[in-house]
Amino acid sequence: MTQPLVPVILAGGKGERFWPLSRKHRPKQFLCLDGSDRSLLQSTADRLLHIAKGWDNLWVVTASHLAQGVCEQLPELPLANLLIEPEGRDTAPAVAWSTLEIAKRYGENAIVGFFPADHWIDNQEIFEDTLAAAVDLAVKEAAIVTLGITCNQAATGYGYIEQGEKVGLYGSGSGYPGYRVDRFTEKPDRETAQAFLDSGRFSWNGGMFVFQADVALKELRHHAPEILLPLEEKGVAAYPTLPKKSIDYALMEKTDRAYVLPVTFGWDDLGDWGAIERLLKKADNPNVELATHVGLDTQGAVLYSTDADELIVTIGLEDTVVVRDGKVTLIVKKDRTQEIKTVLKTLQMRPEFEGLL
Repeated sequence: MTQPLVPVILAGGKGERFWPLSRKHRPKQFLCLDGSDRSLLQSTADRLLHIAKGWDNLWVVTASHLAQGVCEQLPELPLANLLIEPEGRDTAPAVAWSTLEIAKRYGENAIVGFFPADHWIDNQEIFEDTLAAAVDLAVKEAAIVTLGITCNQAATGYGYIEQGEKVGLYGSGSGYPGYRVDRFTEKPDRETAQAFLDSGRFSWNGGMFVFQADVALKELRHHAPEILLPLEEKGVAAYPTLPKKSIDYALMEKTDRAYVLPVTFGWDDLGDWGAIERLLKKADNPNVELATHVGLDTQGAVLYSTDADELIVTIGLEDTVVVRDGKVTLIVKKDRTQEIKTVLKTLQMRPEFEGLL
């Protein structure tokens, strides 16, 4: 790489659409969902350790109620590299605070990368080559680089990035093309998403960013002073006064320093139970079974249990998710898993279910 990259894992998410497996103190990033024995957070750290040149340069930002879980899952992480938010204020404050702290330790020319803790990524070699290209682009163009995920369907649950002018090739070998960002569009309708896909000019916004600290801080100072200035003055003590904003809304949609680097490695955001099927479906099994299961005339099902001694028996099920965890059983059609969040809002109003959330 042109300069070392300091990776920051964003580990404050809830992952409500994986309830009941995902709970308040055991969110999605703490779970093993890809068939391995490593949680999503651990797999993300594994992926970034080589880039960080060891634990001393790997950082994590998380919520106060999740800090103990992060320490348990990543015992090698130096406590000085764990930034604990007193309350969740979305990604803009997390990115701004982390960048300020890294600039204090490494200098304002430090290259910082932000990576969600709950993504699945395939092909480590291509991933590292892509990040080297992103660092190259960030340094040469004073760019705030977002990694654009290749669209393979007209998905309506993702944000989209439109490629503008091509500015060059970056990284080693034949290089990766970098583009100015023309616009961001958040979760378009089906017709618009299809038009984006057909145009070949759009990629999905995967929430991964690379930039030089001073470039991002200058842009945040200009476009989001209500976030950066209190953090510069008071540090984490400013959190209760900060607005709740995503980094996309607070900065990326406003800055003229936004660039996109399309990626070629495999990626999934593991947004709901359907992602488990995408990752683990095998041709010789009509279902995805992460449980002890006996089925009759059952197909297209996803079955998960945290207790291998429990037996799930199904008869005549199609395209259904069945999840057993402790005292909770979830049964939902695969095309309605997005509505789990709606059910949780109902449960939150029932005090007798507080321990199940």
